[in-house]
Amino acid sequence: MIYRFTIISDEVDDFVREIQIDPEATFYDFHEAIVKSVGYTNDQMTSFFICDDDWEKEKEVTLEEMDDNPEMDSWVMNDTTIGELIEDEKQKLIYVFDYMTERCFFLELSEIITGKDIQDAKCTKKEGEAPKQLMDFEEMTITSGSLDLDENFYGDQDFDMEDFDAEGFDMEGGSAAPDATSFEEEKF
Repeated sequence: MIYRFTIISDEVDDFVREIQIDPEATFYDFHEAIVKSVGYTNDQMTSFFICDDDWEKEKEVTLEEMDDNPEMDSWVMNDTTIGELIEDEKQKLIYVFDYMTERCFFLELSEIITGKDIQDAKCTKKEGEAPKQLMDFEEMTITSGSLDLDENFYGDQDFDMEDFDAEGFDMEGGSAAPDATSFEEEKF
């Protein structure tokens, strides 16, 4: 049996990879096939997430053992075969390749090919350039079109401090606020 996965990116429109792999291969084998197909180095922390149909993360398969709590299920790439967690066509996964900025690929089990075997994982379709493997936070804010949170973020900086009383309230405009003497002081 062969699993054929389609891999896409939300960063690069024409990026597509297809990888065929034996379901008895480990997630680490799958990780290596992905890294090789996109030309990334194999020295970064990565994880697979098994997702529901709406891409909501359900189970995480980590590169290294992360959780020492025996009551929690944890899966490690070297110890977990693909077929152990993935059985159905159209199963969705997320492969996080840049943990610091949470960048990822979206994967789907496109086809289960029965009656054939494959020894090693192979990339059978390669279109488009892969996004950069690592992006620092400054690059991330530039490319994501983040909000400009400078000193003008809250509005007009052309106000006159004399328009405000000692407590910062506008003394001239709007509705008449009762003066402090009209309230009785509460005693506790």
